Amino acid sequence: MTDQSPKLVEPKPQGQARQNLADFYNPQVLINLGPSHPAMHGTLRVMCRVNGETIEDSTCEIGYLHRAIEKLGENRTYHQWIVYTDRLNYCSALANNIAYVMTVEDLLKIKVTDRCMWIRVICMELARIIDHIICVAINALDMGALTCFWYLYEWREEAYTIIEAMCGMRLTTSYARIGGMSHDLPAEFEAMMARFIKGLPKAIDDVEQLLTTNRIWIDRTKNVGTLTKEQALDFGVTGPCLRASGVDHDLRRDRPYYSYPELDFEIPIGLHGDVYDRYLVRLEEMRQSLKILKQCMKKLPGGPLWVDDRRVRIPEKKDVYEKMEVLIHHFKIFMEGIDVPPGEAYNAIEAPNGELAYYIVSRGGPKAWRIKIKSPSLFNFQSFETSVRGAKIPDAIAVLGSLNIIAGELDR
Repeated sequence: MTDQSPKLVEPKPQGQARQNLADFYNPQVLINLGPSHPAMHGTLRVMCRVNGETIEDSTCEIGYLHRAIEKLGENRTYHQWIVYTDRLNYCSALANNIAYVMTVEDLLKIKVTDRCMWIRVICMELARIIDHIICVAINALDMGALTCFWYLYEWREEAYTIIEAMCGMRLTTSYARIGGMSHDLPAEFEAMMARFIKGLPKAIDDVEQLLTTNRIWIDRTKNVGTLTKEQALDFGVTGPCLRASGVDHDLRRDRPYYSYPELDFEIPIGLHGDVYDRYLVRLEEMRQSLKILKQCMKKLPGGPLWVDDRRVRIPEKKDVYEKMEVLIHHFKIFMEGIDVPPGEAYNAIEAPNGELAYYIVSRGGPKAWRIKIKSPSLFNFQSFETSVRGAKIPDAIAVLGSLNIIAGELDR
């Protein structure tokens, strides 16, 4: 028999409803920036705890563009993997190509020709300019400054036209080869470079007139996303972001490679490590890269493009079509791969975003046993959480743009 007696309901403590209402209107809210937010480019996610418009804390999630590129490098021949390096920082593919083949050449104990070295320096400085144009122009665009985008992107397209004349590709170039380059410079290269070197400084000056003393730009960038010298070093930040924090470090000067010791250029250094200083450092670096390109065009030597080493030298197409022995040699290089002796090599360059390094371990044969990539975006991005703490939500977009995170090399 069930108990039909009425049940007493205890009254709620005084103030209980008011407490629940306070929980409902808690000013601390969790929001997602990305991956669908346009400023996050579809590949970055930042969870922020905000109080009103102020970011009290944040945490970053990576991996949306992970493609196991390093593991693919262990399952492709040394030549086949060159195309994968284009997909790291796809804004400066030329620098990725060259850093990788430099490391393989160290394993083979190969020294490339003088002409090849100078062409590679030209390629890396073109890549630096393109990357900085993208960083400055897109960051300005994300903050509403559309005009600067058009001023700079006109010359970005000019640079891609030059690269297309050099190797047939614009974005993902695969221009470098182990022991040489896929093509020599085209006949019209000198005229194209002269026009580029003459025209780009005017666009940089125009952008400076629009932004550098602009009160809106200053308010949006000064004392925003500040990283002190000590913080930048602790996070392992490299490149323009490190130099903007006042650290005078550049591998082109401090660990010189190729023909950089023969070139005259300066390393711009910032003072405060904020978004504004990163912008100024990149603008000056573009001017310095143009100065380097101008010297390279005057000093560019003639002579052979390829190293005289049968292990790596790719035969001329004409000979491949006409001579059976050359056809067989060509087939073996691309189908079987080159035989790299056992050993290990580590090489780093001053890429546009910072120190880009490859570590390769060979056990002999046509494929690497292990490949590891040290990418600047990974180290730069881990400083984001600290640099936006206490900032406003729009400041997070400005900070991210100034770090110039490229998800291809961040996630790999």
